[in-house]
Formats: sequence, C-alpha cells, structure tokens
Amino acid sequence: MSNVVLEKVSRNFGDFVAVSGVDLRVNEGEFVTLLGPSGCGKTTTLRMVAGLEQNTGGRISIGNVVVSDAARGLFVPAERRALGMVFQSYAIWPHMTVFDNVAYPLQVRRLRRAEIRERVLAALKLVEMASYADRPAPALSGGQQQRVAIARALVFEPALLLLDEPLSNLDARLRVQMGSEFRALQKRLGITSLYVTHDQEEAMTLSDRVVVMQAGRVMQIGTPEEIYQRPRSRAVATFFGSPNLMQATVMACSRLGDGEFELSVYGDGWRGMCRAGEAFAVGTGLLVMVRPENVRLAGEEAPRNGAGMVLSGKVVQASFHGARRSVTVNVNGSLMKADVPAMVPLSEVVTLTIDERTAWALAS
Repeated sequence: MSNVVLEKVSRNFGDFVAVSGVDLRVNEGEFVTLLGPSGCGKTTTLRMVAGLEQNTGGRISIGNVVVSDAARGLFVPAERRALGMVFQSYAIWPHMTVFDNVAYPLQVRRLRRAEIRERVLAALKLVEMASYADRPAPALSGGQQQRVAIARALVFEPALLLLDEPLSNLDARLRVQMGSEFRALQKRLGITSLYVTHDQEEAMTLSDRVVVMQAGRVMQIGTPEEIYQRPRSRAVATFFGSPNLMQATVMACSRLGDGEFELSVYGDGWRGMCRAGEAFAVGTGLLVMVRPENVRLAGEEAPRNGAGMVLSGKVVQASFHGARRSVTVNVNGSLMKADVPAMVPLSEVVTLTIDERTAWALAS
C-alpha cells in the first residue's frame, strides 16, 4: 500500500487551465473519489497521478517518493510508478483469453511462467472469474469484462489502484452490484484507491472521502456525510440533488461544542434556528439549505424541543414514488420541496417542520 500526495498540482494546455493548484492526500488503504461534472479536471488529475499526463505545476508523490515535480523537471513515467489502472472502456484485448489478458502485466515484467500462472489464477479467484480463465475475452458480459480489468490491475500487486469511471458502461442494476463488489474487494485487500466518477450516488456509496471538483479546482474534501449534509458552498450543495435554499438574515449566532455554530435567522414570514460551519455577524444575509428528505409534514415528528423551523404553505404539486411522496409547497411565494412518507395524509394547506440540525447556513 502507498499514500498519494498532490501539492499545488496544475495542468495547463496552452492558455487553458485544466487543473489548478490541487492539494490532496490519499492515505494508505483509503478509497478517495474525485467527483464532478464533465470537464471539471478530475480525469486529468487522475492521469497526472498515473503518469499519463505531466503536471505543469506542483508536485506528486506516491508512497513518499516524488514521481513528478514540475519545478525540478522530474517526471517518472507511468510504467515505473507501480500502480494499476482500470479504464472506462476496460481496455480488454479481444484477441486474448481471460487468462492472457490478466497475465500480460506479468509477462511484460518477465516473471517465470509458473509464477505467472499462480498469480493470475489468484487474481481471477479474487474477482470470481477463475472458471472463465480459458474463455475468449469477447465472450464475456460487460460486468465480467470489468472484473477481468480489475484482476489485471491487481495481478502485479500495485501500491496504488486508479479507476477512471469503470462502472459507467454498465446498466444501472449491474453498476450497483459491481460497485458493491469492488468496494468489498478493496476493503479486504486494503489497497489505496483513487476513483473518478460524475455519479454522485456512486461516490457517496463507495468512498471514504469525496473530492468535489469544479472548473479545475477542488471545492471541498470530506466524508460523504460531510459533503452532503455540510457543504461549504452553494455550488457543492446543489451538485447533490435539489436542496431547498431559503434566503435568510442572521439575528443571533453562538458557538456550539462540536465546532459548529447555532444561528437564529428569519426570512419572509418565518423565523427559526439552523447550524453553520462558521460564525456569521448579526444582520448578515445568507442561504439556509434544507434537503427535501429533511422537511417533515405536521403529523410526523416535530423538531426537538421546538427548535428549528415551522413553516406553513399551500400544496401546489404532489407526486407518488412508492414508499415516498414528493411534495411542493408554496411558502410566502417561495417553493419548498419535501420528500415525505407516502402514507402521511395531505391537505391543501400544510405545516412544515425542520430540525435545526438538518438546516445548514451557506454564504449567499
């Protein structure tokens, strides 16, 4: 296992800045995901770690060994970085059998035939593909090809595993299944992994930490829970689903023992309490983020001790989604979305309650 450290890493293509000043540390055995929309710089960042792109600024270290330093003109090529990589297209060679595909990295390294066979079969067994060793690669399904690609990346026991959207070519059901299987394998082996995806749910499900990127820059790094419930900016908040963003003004601010702050705020026809990651001065305008699943209707559990917010409004839209119902409520001219249990009765005018722990303040 190896750690990975990026220090002020940048990549320019002429006047275009693809990646700008990325700082990131991936600890040994950690699963970290680079997440963001197309063109945000996540794949370029991964390719610089792999040695498939050369950074034009900053320094990259793998296992405490510097592999690329733009200032010193140091660049260790990909084949000398002791890492495995799984691509979006799997890059399975159609003219080879499953065994030969997995064996190729070992053959290039000129290992003995007996050792190659032993290690290939062990790698295929890890991904439950040992019985397919002699099958032609084109005869495999998409999920099976992905397993072969992972086995090939693991067979030479790399210090680091890099994955560039490896699940994007699978259907939704298989994507969930293979993601769970790969995460279980990664945990069992304890291999350091850096993963790229644009799929928010995939990143949340698989990762120890998520790196949200936009326009070549890192917006926030944190656990999936931190990124989702405690975003640092509107851009990060709105990248995950469709949160309610309520205009508000600060009436009071006090520090809590957990490193957060408790705010008393008011908006158009309402007032209440919320949490924040920084202190806000009285009179400051801000946004209060509330995710639809954290909005409750009267009849459900109300905010503890009366804290939080209580809003009233008229239901303008409701749609049934099996166990849940999506409801849109007009509150003083602003639309509030709620995701509530389908069995909760609806009336034309409803009361919404929000626990202050699920209401999060953002700079406007």
